[in-house]
This record gives sequence, C-alpha cells and structure tokens, in this order.
Amino acid sequence: MVNDLASQFNTQVPHATFLAAGQLDGLEPLLRSLDLLRSGESIVRTEKPGEGNMNFVLRVVTTQQSFILKQSRPWVEKYPQIAAPVERLAAEAAYYRFTSQHPVFKNWSPALLANNAEHLVMIIEDLGAGSDLTSIYQSNHTMPTRDIRDLFAYLAELHRCSLDADPAEFPTNQELKQLNHAHIFDLPFRSDNGFDLDSVQAGLSALAHPIIDDSAFQAQLRELGEVYLGTGPVLIHGDFYPGSWLQTAKGIQIIDPEFAYLGHAEFDLGVMIGHLLMAQTPMTEIQRGLEGYLQAGRLDHALVSGFAGAEILRRLIGLAQLPLQLSLEEKRELIAVARDMMRTPLVL
Repeated sequence: MVNDLASQFNTQVPHATFLAAGQLDGLEPLLRSLDLLRSGESIVRTEKPGEGNMNFVLRVVTTQQSFILKQSRPWVEKYPQIAAPVERLAAEAAYYRFTSQHPVFKNWSPALLANNAEHLVMIIEDLGAGSDLTSIYQSNHTMPTRDIRDLFAYLAELHRCSLDADPAEFPTNQELKQLNHAHIFDLPFRSDNGFDLDSVQAGLSALAHPIIDDSAFQAQLRELGEVYLGTGPVLIHGDFYPGSWLQTAKGIQIIDPEFAYLGHAEFDLGVMIGHLLMAQTPMTEIQRGLEGYLQAGRLDHALVSGFAGAEILRRLIGLAQLPLQLSLEEKRELIAVARDMMRTPLVL
C-alpha cells in the first residue's frame, strides 16, 4: 500500500526507503546506513508509540537503546488521500535544534538524534510511555491550572527566545503552510468541500450553513489566512494543541512541531485557547494562564481572538475532527462563541 501511495502522488524521492508497520525488512539496513546502530546491536522489536497524524511514527527498541523514528511521506499519514510536502521534517528538525540551544527547554522537548533528508527520516529521543492530552476533551477530565499556566509559559519562552533568531536557520515551510491554510481558513467553509458532517454527528451539517453563507465572515477568514501565510518575528510551533502535548514521567513534553515557521505568536496562542475552550476550560482559567505570557510582550488581541475562533470552527465543521464529547447544542453554543470572538476581540 505504501508503494502504491508513493506512485499515486508521483513523489520525487527516488532513493527513499518507505517504511510501513508490519513491512520493516528495510529498517535495519536503513538504520545502519545512518550509523544509528552500534557494532553488535540489533533490533529487538518495533511498536507504534501513538497516533501519528502527519507522519509515519515508530518506536524502535534495540539490544542497547530505544528511539523514535519519524518518516514523512508524500501524503498525510492519517488522511492518505491528502497530498503533503515530504520536506516537512526539516522544519521539525530545525525547531528541535533551536530548543536544544536554550536550557529553558531542556525538560520540554525530545532531543534530536538524527535527520536524513534522502530517506525523509528523523530520529528523536524516546520519551518513554506517555499519552497525548486529547483526553482533556472528555467530559470527566479537567486540565490542572498548573499545566495550563506552564503551557502558556512555554509559548512565552519560545516566542521570546526566538525574537532575534536568524531566519536562515528555519525553513519557510510554505508548502505545508499552504496545506494547513486550506484546512483552517478555506475548505471547512465551502459548500462544495464534500465533508459529510452528519456522519460525524446528526444535525452538524445544518450548523455549518449559516457560516458558509456569510460573506462578511468569509472576508475575515481571508484576512486571517493571509496573516497566517505570511512571515512574522518569532518561531511558532504551528500546531500547539493537546495532540502535541505529551504527558510523560518527565512531565508535559512538546512534540510534533512539523508546522513550525517564523510567524506570529498570536497564531500559537489562538490555537491553544481555541482547544482549551473546546475542552470546556473556563475562560477565567485561560485568562489566568495568559497573565504570565502577557508579562513577556504585547499581543494583537484581535489576531489571537480571530485565530482562536477560526480554530474552533474548523475543528467543529472541518475534516480534522477531534474526540469531542459534546452535544449538538453544546457545539452550537461553541460556534456562537467562536463567531463572537472573530467579530469582537476578547479582553485577554
């Protein structure tokens, strides 16, 4: 199937060895060619460490070590019908190289062990057993105030430390930004997108129609999308949501920065706030967590609110659905909150 997909997308990666779970004959030779296996070392087992959305992800356990292997393909791993640029791991590797230079991030991110563009492979530190924080969407789960505060503090440090970063250190990531832009600011709000929302939840399609038919709202989306596609002054994670927050024995780790680029801090913050609201986090908790960030610099509140509203809406009526345990009425209320946020900036 992997080879069929590579052929379908007509990728220009003639030397890459595409890996697939259950079809790993080429894994050991690949790792040896990258000098990742020591003399006398052999693979004991491989396993899936978690759900990978964008990339193929594998935990490799050997006789001497364990590590996480990621490989980008010409498609999105979770949605193989969607083409994606194979160069995206370069942005993730640049992000990890940057965080490794700053001691403040030492206990926040896995170490980068290797990056090979020819085979589209990146190797990072194995953080051990852990689970992402998409559990916060469950109705019986409340995210601790301390964790919310720490995540805002992480963004404050990321954006502060990168303010004077050399743009040459980071890929523009423009092709992946274009793909992400389509799924945040365009496709969810088109009448011809082919998304069967009622198969997700009966009645959901009807909630989307007033948004799709609102020309003023569409114009605002276009403006936000142009800001997203442009460049900005700081390094942003680009997908700062619970699926990128990993709870481990070391505490919360920040992973999967393949959408990283030099952009606007407001996008990271807006995405985070949008997801906290979808997890039914009280606004007072969000504002309390944001206080520490606001001490580090100024923000465009309209941009933060706009990006938060767009993220909520695209997650409710777009392709990238979340494991939300919300009734149709609760989603209706969230849509109203999101639209209000885009019309009138929240006082954050």
